[in-house]
Amino acid sequence: VQLQASGGGSVQAGDSLRLSCAASGRSISSYDMGWFRHVPGKPREFVAAIKSTSSNEYYADSVKGRFTISRDNAKNTVYLQMDSLKVEDTAVYYCNAGSSFPGKYWGQGTLVTVSS
Repeated sequence: VQLQASGGGSVQAGDSLRLSCAASGRSISSYDMGWFRHVPGKPREFVAAIKSTSSNEYYADSVKGRFTISRDNAKNTVYLQMDSLKVEDTAVYYCNAGSSFPGKYWGQGTLVTVSS
């Protein structure tokens, strides 16, 4: 499966962004899906995940209450709604898919820059 992330950009602190991850090559309906982020010089960090079967959602403590992950299996797309963005949310965001989380499929990343 190929994953194409989009929706990144440069915003002010407090603003919102919605990231999309469009999959092709295979249906994501059976995959756990998620988002990670990476800042150069730091380890890749888990952000959010959503299960394939139950659609249960999981979040890093740093984004809980501000970010929402969702999926639209009919559109083969997973989303990350990011509200109340903070400067420390600045990173390259990657989507991830697999039979179990974290999966073996990765998107190319989309840059989110939050300025004060």
